[in-house]
Amino acid sequence: MIATRMLDTPEASLAYDVRGPLPTADGRPPLFLIGAPMDASGFGTLAGHFTDRTLVTYDPRGLGRSTRTDGRTTHTPQQHADDVHRIIEAVGGPVEMFASSGGAVTALALVAAHPDDVTTLVAHEPPLLPVLPDAERAIAATRAVQAVYEAKGWGHGMAAFIALSSWQGEFTDDFSVTTAPDPAAFGLPAEDDGSRGDPLLSHDSDAITAFRPDVPALRAAPSRIVVAAGIESQDTLTWRTAVATAQELGQEITVFPSDHGGFLGGEFGQHGRPEAFAARLRQVLDAR
Repeated sequence: MIATRMLDTPEASLAYDVRGPLPTADGRPPLFLIGAPMDASGFGTLAGHFTDRTLVTYDPRGLGRSTRTDGRTTHTPQQHADDVHRIIEAVGGPVEMFASSGGAVTALALVAAHPDDVTTLVAHEPPLLPVLPDAERAIAATRAVQAVYEAKGWGHGMAAFIALSSWQGEFTDDFSVTTAPDPAAFGLPAEDDGSRGDPLLSHDSDAITAFRPDVPALRAAPSRIVVAAGIESQDTLTWRTAVATAQELGQEITVFPSDHGGFLGGEFGQHGRPEAFAARLRQVLDAR
C-alpha cells in the first residue's frame, strides 16, 4: 500500500510516497529512492523488488506532483538536498538511500550538509562534470546539446543528448551534436512543439551538472558512501563521472548490472535489468 503525503516548505510543496510501516517493522532505516530529473514514477519497478522494506520516494520540486511556489524554474543540488532533508525529518530518519543520476548529486549535497540523515548512500552515476579531466570539453558538449534543443525542439535535442550520453571516453574536437542522427532513428518526433522547458535538455540542469561535491565533508561524514555505475555504461559520460567522483572520495566504483537506467522496467519506455539491478542493490546495502 502506498501512502502519499504532502510537505509544504517556504519554496515548494513536495509530494512523497511511503510504502510500508513507519516506524519500520524490522527497525532498519527506511530506504529512500531518489532521482532527477525523474520523479517517483520511475521507481515503480524497483520498488516491487523491495516489498520487505519500508520505501520512501518523492517528486523533486517542480516535477510530477511537487510544485514550486517561489516563481523560479532553476534549482540547485543544495535546494533539493534541503527538500530531501525535510522529508527525512518528516518520516523519522535516518534513511538508507539509493540515488540515481541527478538524484545522486542531490544525495551527495545532502550528506555533506546533513551527515546524520543517511546511514548508507548508493550514488549511481552522478553527472558531475567538474570532476572530469576533460571538464571544459564535457561542459561545451552539454552546451551544444542545449543549443540544438533551443534551435530545433525536443526530438532533435533528445537525439543530440543520446549522442552525448553514448560518447566513449574523453571528449575531443571530433565530437559534434550537429551531426546527431535524425530523431526518427530513435522513434522521436522531429516536429517542434514550441516548448523549451524540458529539465534535462534546457539550462535548468546546469546547476546539477556543474556541482562540485564537498569532498572533505563527505570524507568526514559518518555515512557509508558507495559510488556506483552500470557495466553497460562503461566509458560513457556518467560512468566516467562516477569513476572520477569515487577517486576523489578515495574509493573505486561499485559496478551494477545494466546501464544508467538499469532499474527501469518500462517506465518512460526504457527497459534495464531491474531484477538483477535490485539484487545487486540489496547486496550492496546489506554489506554494512
